[in-house]
Formats: sequence, structure tokens, C-alpha cells
Amino acid sequence: MIALENIAKSYSRGDVAIPVLNGVSLEIDSGQFVAIMGPSGSGKSTLLNIIGCLDRMDSGTYRLDDVDIGSTSDDELAVVRNGKLGFVFQLFSLIPRINARRNVELPLVYAGVAAAERRRRAIAALTRVGLQDRADHTAAQLSGGQQQRVAIARALINEPAVTIADEPTGSLDTATSHDIMHLFTELHRLGKTIVMVTHEPEIAAYAQRVIHLRDGVIERDER
Repeated sequence: MIALENIAKSYSRGDVAIPVLNGVSLEIDSGQFVAIMGPSGSGKSTLLNIIGCLDRMDSGTYRLDDVDIGSTSDDELAVVRNGKLGFVFQLFSLIPRINARRNVELPLVYAGVAAAERRRRAIAALTRVGLQDRADHTAAQLSGGQQQRVAIARALINEPAVTIADEPTGSLDTATSHDIMHLFTELHRLGKTIVMVTHEPEIAAYAQRVIHLRDGVIERDER
């Protein structure tokens, strides 16, 4: 599903290039639940952004579901993101003034799906995360845990090849965090591929594989 080979990435600070990833190679199979951990500055967020096609590597090769990401144009990359990837962020990234259903529909709007089909699929996705009775509530009317469930429903609406989760419990209390992780665990049992960044060992423990980064390289790969 995911194949990275010798990935390198640097960022410029003035005239100085700051290396962040230094030759990272890894493969993630379809249906795996993978957590990426590491101290601040280890490169975990940069690696997740490259896997999620939100950033480009400086060198190396990346194949996602048989697509050579390095050779895609920006327009082609946008199609890959919308069609093959679902995103769940720490701060939910919902539009507060519209209701849960319309938030979940957004990827389908960008994909040009007809309104009736968008509505049907959004309600089905909200039902999947136990929020069908909150479909007409705005984000501001939902708890943090409910907002994250809406974000997960939105991430799944296109049946993505990979779900990308960036600190999905970072803004939640302990009990709600574990509720969300039970939902991810159930999605994994259904065969979903999940790649998650977290700094919390108890959250990473839900994954079947934990990749530890330090100084831009893989320090350990625990299965």
C-alpha cells in the first residue's frame, strides 16, 4: 500500500538547510494500523505529511497504492489526496457554522458527487461513528469527542485507501481519547489502513505496529 525508499526532506532557515528526514525507508501493508512516534523535531509530522501527500520529499521514492507520487503534478496530487486519503486532525478542522452532515459531505463536494448521493453517504458515515442523531447539529453544538467522530466520518466518506491521523486524541480528555481509539481499532478490524502520529505511548499501544523516529531516521520498528 505504502512504499517509501530513502526519503529525505530539509527545510530552509535563511541560507541554511535544516535536514528533517534523512533517508527513511519503510513499507506499510494494506490493512495495517501503524503509529509513528518520536520526540519533538524527530521528523514524525514531516513524514506523515509526505505520506499524506501534503508535502513533497526532496529525494527518494514514494509509491502509494501503485501510484508514483514523486512523478505526479500538483493537480494529480490533489486528485490522489481526495480519492485515496482520508485525514483526521488534532483540532478536527470542521467548519463551525455548518452542520455535521454538510461537514462530512465536503470531500464529495470536491469530487463532484450529486447532492442526493452526498447526503446518503454522509448519513451512512455518521451512522458508522454513532452520530446519525447529530447530523443536523453544527460543530459548535457538539462535544470535542463528537467533533472528532464527525472528522473521522468525513475522512472515511470516500472509502480511502489510507486514513491519516495526526494526533487525533491530542485535544481530548483521557476517557474520550480511548473512545476514539476504540473506534479506530474497530475500523482496523474492518480492514482499514491507518497511519497515525501520536506522542502518547498509551495511544500508540492501540496500533499493531509502532515506528519510532529520532533525528530524521527510524530508530525502532516494533510489531
